[in-house]
Order: sequence, then C-alpha cells, then structure tokens
Amino acid sequence: MSFSASAVRHASKMNPSSRAWLARQFSDPFVKQRLAHPGQYRARSAFKLLELDAHYRFLARPDVRAVVDLGAAPGGWSQVVAGKLGWSLDAVLPAARTLRLTEAQRQDEALEGFGLARGAREASYGSWSQPGAPIRDDEDPLAYLNAEPEAPPKGRGVIVAVDLLPMQLIPGVKSLKADFLLPETHELIEGILVSSGIPSGRGGMVDIVLSDMAANFSGNSTADIESSLQICQSVLQFTKRHLRSEREIGRKKGGVLVLKHFQHPLLQQFREEELQPRFQSVIYHKPKSSRGESSEGYWVCMGWHGGHRW
Repeated sequence: MSFSASAVRHASKMNPSSRAWLARQFSDPFVKQRLAHPGQYRARSAFKLLELDAHYRFLARPDVRAVVDLGAAPGGWSQVVAGKLGWSLDAVLPAARTLRLTEAQRQDEALEGFGLARGAREASYGSWSQPGAPIRDDEDPLAYLNAEPEAPPKGRGVIVAVDLLPMQLIPGVKSLKADFLLPETHELIEGILVSSGIPSGRGGMVDIVLSDMAANFSGNSTADIESSLQICQSVLQFTKRHLRSEREIGRKKGGVLVLKHFQHPLLQQFREEELQPRFQSVIYHKPKSSRGESSEGYWVCMGWHGGHRW
C-alpha cells in the first residue's frame, strides 16, 4: 500500500519536521504491516509485543487469568493480549469494512489523523490532544479509531489497561484513565481486578504486568533518564504487591513482567539490583519494530520469586 501521492500532495502544508515524520511513517514497514493486518492494530507497537511473545511465549499459557497493561493508549498491546486470551478472533476492529474501502478512501482515512483528508478544513482537538503536542510512536494517527468493535467471542481472564489518555473500547479490556505514578491508581487497579472476580488476599492477583510507559522527552538527557528510572521503580512497586509468584502459579517462569526502559548505566544498575534478584530470568530484548535510532529496549522478566509484597 502506498501513500506517496497523498504525502506529496499535502507536504507543502506541513513544516519540515512534520514532513519528515510523515515520510517516515509512510515508509515504515511495520506501519504498512499494521494497515494491511486483518485486525487493524491501533499502533505499530503491537508488533513489539507480538515479537516478544513469539520469543518467550508468556501470553497464551492457560493459567493466565489477569494481565495489566500500563501505558496502554491507544491500545495496540491490549489488542494483542485480548486476542491471545480469546476475546477476539484476531479481528478486534472490523476487517470487512476495511476490505471494502477503495485505495483513495484508505488514503483519506489514513490522512484524517493529520487533518489532511480531502475536504478537511481544520483539525479538531479534544481535551487530551492539542496542536504542537509531540507524537509518540505508540500513538499512531494512522489507526482506524472510529470503527466500532464487532461482537466478540467470550474470552478468559481480565485485562486492565491504564493510561493518561482515553482509549476506545476493546473487547475483554477494562480501561482506566489515570496516572499510574499516583499510589491511588494502584488501588483503583486492584478494585477493578476484585470486581472482575480475581480474588484478593495475601497472594498475588496478576499473572503478567506489561509496561510500555515512557515519559514525554524533555530534551534534557539527565531528566529523561530519571523519568525512565522513576517509571521502572513505580512499576516494580506495583509488581511486588500484585504479581503472582511462580510458586503460586505452579510452574517455573510463571509471574511475568515486561518492562520498557531506555539504556543507561543507572537503568542497568536497576536491573542488576532490583530485577535480577527477584526473577528467575531477566532478558534484554530490542524488538525489530523498535526504531533503530531509539535507545529503548524491554526487559522480559520471568519467574517472579514473590516474598514481601510491601
């Protein structure tokens, strides 16, 4: 699928940085793959989780009953989890409608995310999106966010998605618009799990914690690394309280944390001092769909030892 003609037609309306970003999106193989995929994943970041799960196979285990997705918007990772837990037949967004679109309609729908479709006047911004806001890789404007989900099959378990930004409905996913770094948000997540039938008590409640969270880049490398470390520490605190241990689950490598971070000696120290003593294995993985110029990577932590939860 090619958008080059539309990109050229509208390029004069954009500043150089926006044109460069748009050109990168149109040439990105994972953006093209997402648009061509029957499930119409909302973000190219979905392919990161698909790759991680293909390598380590932690999502499809029959004993997985609760997954928490942190930094979830616009929902690519939650879509993948919902599919793995049987809440969708891979088509979380309606494929039939997409197949009926002409090439011109596909281009217009894709460009609507930039306010550039034919006949479009001025971009409309809600309370959570404003002109000039930085565009993150996990907020892909090419997504078909206006489509209504089809009636889903009945899946298993509960998926809780947390983000500062709102998310459209995904079958099997309970969305929470909140700041994860606030302690009260942890209590809200626990309340959702309990109301969904996950028993509380002295043991853990969650089988998998996924964190694709990243703070907006400030341009100050020291501040950006500190923000990444703060996020990792907060996710670990949540993990200590709520992740089921491999003993509670009854198999080795049970209790999984997937944690996004940015490479730096301070983050490596966090891995060695905080993660490795608490998990059977901690593996660094940079998915192929991660931008080559990005320092982001993921720790896949498996086999939570448990212990003191506070």
